[in-house]
Amino acid sequence: MSTMAVTEKVRTGGMTKDERFVILASSLGTVFEWYDFYLYGSLAGIIGAQFFSAYPPATRDIFALLAFAAGFLVRPFGAIVFGRVGDIVGRKYTFLVTILIMGLSTFIVGLLPNAATIGFAAPVILIALRLAQGLALGGEYGGAATYVAEHSPHGKRGYYTSFIQTTATLGLFLSLLVILFTRTTIGEAEFAAWGWRIPFLVSILLLGVSVWIRLRLNESPIFQKMKDEGKGSKAPLTEAFADWSNAKIVILALIGGTMGQGVVWYTGQFYALFFLQSILKVDGYTANLLIAWSLVFGTGFFIVFGWLSDKIGRKPIILAGCLIAALTFFPIFRMISSNANPALEKAIEATKVEVVADKAGCGDLFNPVGTRVFTAPCDTARAFLAQSSVKYSTTYGPAGSGVKISVNGKEVPYTDAKTSNAQVLAAVQAAGYPKAGATGVVKMSNPFDIFRPQVAAIIGLLFILVIYVTMVYGPIAAMLVELFPTKIRYTSMSLPYHIGNGWFGGLLPATSFAIVASTGDIYAGLWYPIIFASITAVVGFFLMPETKDVDITR
Repeated sequence: MSTMAVTEKVRTGGMTKDERFVILASSLGTVFEWYDFYLYGSLAGIIGAQFFSAYPPATRDIFALLAFAAGFLVRPFGAIVFGRVGDIVGRKYTFLVTILIMGLSTFIVGLLPNAATIGFAAPVILIALRLAQGLALGGEYGGAATYVAEHSPHGKRGYYTSFIQTTATLGLFLSLLVILFTRTTIGEAEFAAWGWRIPFLVSILLLGVSVWIRLRLNESPIFQKMKDEGKGSKAPLTEAFADWSNAKIVILALIGGTMGQGVVWYTGQFYALFFLQSILKVDGYTANLLIAWSLVFGTGFFIVFGWLSDKIGRKPIILAGCLIAALTFFPIFRMISSNANPALEKAIEATKVEVVADKAGCGDLFNPVGTRVFTAPCDTARAFLAQSSVKYSTTYGPAGSGVKISVNGKEVPYTDAKTSNAQVLAAVQAAGYPKAGATGVVKMSNPFDIFRPQVAAIIGLLFILVIYVTMVYGPIAAMLVELFPTKIRYTSMSLPYHIGNGWFGGLLPATSFAIVASTGDIYAGLWYPIIFASITAVVGFFLMPETKDVDITR
């Protein structure tokens, strides 16, 4: 598809004072909103123990991840609801409402009694609050990105909107800092018991600052001009999605843009954190610090790639990020393993573990929704091995045969989880798999312990993942704004963004972990982002238009 025509003039010179305030106010408020949203993701393990304590540990982790994903699932519905309001009423007041909903929902999580206190009501209320957060975030991003873009001079939209793109990473970074400070101050035991609530409660202060700043903003000049001229849409949902000429652009923006961007984003930050903690068994303090340092070094590249997209286009940068990520995820995560837990990586390469059982007694372990309970010995054995980060294969024995675990040719009979898991664990540890807390696993003694080769290597690898994130995410706001006309822009751009990020990205941790559990390969979960990033690279290359020169006043 050809590049869209230019009708605006490029303005020379730097930002004006008013433009700087617009970017600061929109970005700062969105940082706080992402901070609220990501607190849960960063503390999913602790929250799972607090609110899903009635379930076994493996199921508890899946439920915790799914509660996190629930907020992502409703984001497209928030995009529809608040996008319509934003296209009819205005950008400013819509994202004032969204930040109020987000901030209050997060604050209430900090006050919510756990399952031990109020039973089943605790997880139900928690999920309801997560849904409220997701609805609010569904309306927030589109409003902030549209608002900044409509204040930006032509030729600089990629650069101006890239500051909004830093907010998701800065929000995650801020949440990690508050968590680490609280953990360090009160200790791990107290943090797990009650201190995890403090970062949620702090959000009420951030909410107050955000609302105060946003109340000082005026309406977007492009939207206000359109409204004054009576050219606004009275039915933005119908015009955005029932009219095929616009609906096909929405679909293309999803498949050829935000779908791949979403999976690269969540692999590079959230799945990387989950991989370090749950699969490589790195302690939470160290894992969060490693991610935090990679964000410190990498966040500025959102602005670099946003600026670059004004020069060479949005499309080549976004698609290159998707393609390079798809080609290199496997080697990068393998190198992370060999540096973060070298004994585990060595054991995976040198130890052959097989589950030998009658095929009729082995089910499918793919369980991303966490609702199935495994009782058959073949299934509980494989689930235990996956939870222990042991790479295994399944070999089917004669009909009616029992279950055996073969570790480098030595057989361990397996009857049930209660009596046999300890024997299996002892066998794999004797073969080379490290014990919990074993020496050699990366561990940071303080936040500035980053100069040791082991730590520096991991931060460097995580930094590469963050660079991929900045490539796909830095220019995406400008591209989405430029694809759609003013009167339905908020609605049209928000939906593909939040399906791509909320569904394809938000479901990534739970789905990838379920793939790991079902295959017995700790790297198999990477096929999820690789496949979708590759689809976006191909579809985007052939069908996506270049938008950097489009006139957004239309």
